[in-house]
Amino acid sequence: MTEQENVVDLLQDIKCLLSHTKKVFNIDDLVKYTGLSKSKIYKLSQLKLIPTGNNPHIRQLFFDKSEIDAWLIGNPDLSDAALEQQFNERLLGNKRTAL
Repeated sequence: MTEQENVVDLLQDIKCLLSHTKKVFNIDDLVKYTGLSKSKIYKLSQLKLIPTGNNPHIRQLFFDKSEIDAWLIGNPDLSDAALEQQFNERLLGNKRTAL
């Protein structure tokens, strides 16, 4: 590895560390911060299982870092099986209210 490549890697590491000091994350920031995939974050937000920003004038998902930290400390069940169960329960609940 050349010295120039080392400098580029170091700058990328610094950029990543600085991104964690933000107070509000977008979806890409949250992926880097939590290690969750984008699809899992979208599923969690659709099921309202992850705290998201609630400004109706912003179409993009955004997340408050302190709320995400509290949510993560609460040990949420992020398994695919648990999400599938939650989704099915919501789907059944919506069908019952539609009848």
